[in-house]
Amino acid sequence: MRYGLRTVRLHTCIPAQKEKVLRRFHVHLGVPDLAASIRFYSRLFGMPPSVEKSDYAKWMLDDPRVNFAISHRTSRTGLNHLGLQAESADELAAIRSQFAAADPDDVVDEPDINCCYAHGNKHWTRDPQGIAWEAFHTLDSVPMYGGSEEPEQRNACGSAGAQCCGPDAVAAASSSKACCS
Repeated sequence: MRYGLRTVRLHTCIPAQKEKVLRRFHVHLGVPDLAASIRFYSRLFGMPPSVEKSDYAKWMLDDPRVNFAISHRTSRTGLNHLGLQAESADELAAIRSQFAAADPDDVVDEPDINCCYAHGNKHWTRDPQGIAWEAFHTLDSVPMYGGSEEPEQRNACGSAGAQCCGPDAVAAASSSKACCS
């Protein structure tokens, strides 16, 4: 028994934080050897890609929630871009607002776009290091990397053969507005 000491119980009122639904984080890497990279990442993730094409592969991981893509289309290897995958149009609009809050002068909108074997809506920005960030909501799949052979389907940067989904597309859009606008 202690004399002279009072036990004081502190009750702090910390409001519970509203739980946010975690969007799916996106990483896209350029790789020099697609087959070797598919073997490596399939073993690393313990599963085959959910999408596998002759120049592209994608894993949709749930733990952690990551859309991990690799491609071999240019001589550039390493980090292509980072991003956030939205589950709805409203969520995409919220991410776009966050992009605009980060840098209101450097947001590129790509509505109704075909890229990476998918059709959807996108927004791009760059961070201070020059890393491209993509926000996207996928609506459907398409048979070609850049989109469709049908002329009415808009492809990223104007054609199925153009570099879509990455820093080069964003740089072209930011400098000329002739691409991805």
